[in-house]
Amino acid sequence: MPYGYHGKILRVDLTTGETRPEEIPASIYRRYLGGSALASYFLLKELKPGVDPLGPENMLVVMTSVINGTVISGANRYTVAAKSPLTGGFGEAEAGGWFGPELKAAGYDGIIIKGQSDRPVYLWIHDGEAEIRDASKYWGQLSGDVQDGLEEELGDKRIRVLQCGISGERGVRYAALVNQLKHYHGRSGLGAVMGSKRLRAIVVRGKAKLEAADPEGRKRVFDWFKQNYDREHDTMHLYGTSRGIPSLQADGILPTRNFRDGNFEKYLDISGKTMFDTILTNQGTCYSCSVACKREVAVPELGVTPKHGGPEYETIAAVGSLTGVGNLKMIALANQWLSQYVLDSISTGAAIAFAIECYENGLLTKEDVGGLDLRWGNEEAVLQLIHMIGRREGIGALLGEGVKRAAEKIGRGAERFAMHVKGQEFPMHDPRGKKGLAIAYATSPTGADHMEAPHDPLYEGFGIKEFNPFRMLGLNEPVDRMDASAKKVRAYFYTQAVWSMYNCIGMCDFVGVTTGPLELPKLVEYVNAVTGWDLSLWEMLKVGERANTMARLFNVREGFTAADDKLPDRMYEPMGNGPLKGKSLSREEVQSMLRTYYQMCGWDPETGVPTPAKLAELELDWAVAPVAEPVGSR
Repeated sequence: MPYGYHGKILRVDLTTGETRPEEIPASIYRRYLGGSALASYFLLKELKPGVDPLGPENMLVVMTSVINGTVISGANRYTVAAKSPLTGGFGEAEAGGWFGPELKAAGYDGIIIKGQSDRPVYLWIHDGEAEIRDASKYWGQLSGDVQDGLEEELGDKRIRVLQCGISGERGVRYAALVNQLKHYHGRSGLGAVMGSKRLRAIVVRGKAKLEAADPEGRKRVFDWFKQNYDREHDTMHLYGTSRGIPSLQADGILPTRNFRDGNFEKYLDISGKTMFDTILTNQGTCYSCSVACKREVAVPELGVTPKHGGPEYETIAAVGSLTGVGNLKMIALANQWLSQYVLDSISTGAAIAFAIECYENGLLTKEDVGGLDLRWGNEEAVLQLIHMIGRREGIGALLGEGVKRAAEKIGRGAERFAMHVKGQEFPMHDPRGKKGLAIAYATSPTGADHMEAPHDPLYEGFGIKEFNPFRMLGLNEPVDRMDASAKKVRAYFYTQAVWSMYNCIGMCDFVGVTTGPLELPKLVEYVNAVTGWDLSLWEMLKVGERANTMARLFNVREGFTAADDKLPDRMYEPMGNGPLKGKSLSREEVQSMLRTYYQMCGWDPETGVPTPAKLAELELDWAVAPVAEPVGSR
């Protein structure tokens, strides 16, 4: 009997209506641990190259980990992965909340869903049983109504619901997934994959409890965390992810007006401190997490309630400074509608900012945008575009394709306003002021992604701070945020392995170091106490590297090349205002960083393809065959 996990997943075929459990060998769990790595393993093993991301052949993989749902803070995150309809490549996103732990309690470590139903359905998993049920009455409903309806139908307020929303039903290419209306798999368009399968929701409930191999050892780490975490003074708990807005403003890298500028004149109006002082009603949390960084807000005069939580930093910047909107209450309303439609707030805000700049430059007319006055800071127009995108109506149908496809259709130079990598829109962080992000955005397998590794300001503390959480990795010398040398690449490469490992074991980046207090040796100790294994930190970091390499292989198989590891031209243009006014990236320094990064990864420095030697070292030699003949350009 395994400790910490069940040793089985649920297989679902929506075409035939079949559900069946499948046992997974313990050796697979130790090699991949769960989450991102185990999801990548199944996608690379089973998904044929070249399939339509919105067709029945695509797979939707939901995967927990060996510690998911245990008592320590942060171990509640889980992975959903598929071929992305936004990029045509590897798609993955993690979420916290309550769904992952409840799936484990329902008797499964993960779910693999194939096929396509001929009618709307939902999947009901409870205490080891699985049913495919009719969801016709939920099709076309907003997320809050679906949550309420399922709770009433099943007679249980404690069910955990993962759903795709109207945007997923209608094929918005960056439709998200959400559990309990507040916890998002935001990126990669996974909601569109679920919607294309006519799977409106996955509902889980269970009572199973998994024992630890060493209960006392697990408790020691749990007690250590309680003693070493000072919630009263933790600004992440107090002000949430938007705590950093004043710092980004001071550094000149608060994304403003579609990344033309780095300073926003109304930055204090949209900060985490302002939210705390005005509209915050509660500091929400995820399963068994004492950090409680989630925001819950209310704006009664606008109909905003805590039911859908509150805006995180990415949302505030994406529909705030990026579009020129400085009204926090209206941003909270926008956040509620993004939740109701289940849209990725990053891509939605980026698509709206793209449209505003196209309108400003005469590439979109008032008639094209349904009579809206698309100017910076027009909050009513931003709200209206959210509705149009969520329902794929009018200009929203075009913007719902993502900025890459929208720019290609508009033409006439619209591409220069499309801020994306591989088709996925830029997150709310500017590589011109944090140069390690240039590698992260360019090489992330899902397209531009800010969660590949810690950001550059951390590297400036190496060797200076009294506590350097990465000293044990040999990162002992400070590296300036504007450095673009091999020292920066090394710092990024090592820390990326840590954050990739977090995605494999379901650990939150805001609990694990560097943004949280859970030290790496304590995390290793905890995993071993739960599982009964004797993992080393080195072995766990190799799991992170393995996951990143498998995602790269997936993209190579789908026709991506090193030429796709590129940033938009705006990153090589001068910043418009703020402390970094006139500053830009250099194409030469970015290419040098990329080449060095490829070599550190064990990828061919010219093609970016993982070498046979690296695959053998990571026990991925089985994955050589699928990438022998790429399917060609997308």
